[in-house]
Amino acid sequence: MPTTTQLVISGLSRPGVMAQVAHVLGEAKVNIKAFSAPEVTGTGKLRLLVADLEGARAALKLAKIKFTEETALLLSLENKPGALKEVADLLTKARINIKCGYCTPSREGKRAIVVLTVSNTAKALTILRDQSLDEF
Repeated sequence: MPTTTQLVISGLSRPGVMAQVAHVLGEAKVNIKAFSAPEVTGTGKLRLLVADLEGARAALKLAKIKFTEETALLLSLENKPGALKEVADLLTKARINIKCGYCTPSREGKRAIVVLTVSNTAKALTILRDQSLDEF
């Protein structure tokens, strides 16, 4: 189960933020592979997985869009009821907190690609080592 670098843009939740980020990355020819933008009042966090991390970094810096980076786990789970419960139970037993998570079905729909940030990435990698990842 691999990890990836996730870009995190923090700021006021207001109209146009997503449009600006999508425009900047689109102009730089950087594909957004996944994102999370939960509904919030006040300050929120936009999390992005991109196809070209270096290109995204450069484009966001040039546009003066501040961002941080965090390591995220990428799991490929069977797209069925209870699949996420198994992972969450393993992490709970290991006393690892899931700080953020989102998912999308794979192209074929048989798998679900799950992105998680956790309180202890190294320990989670050991606990979840038998999970797999489809091409993402």
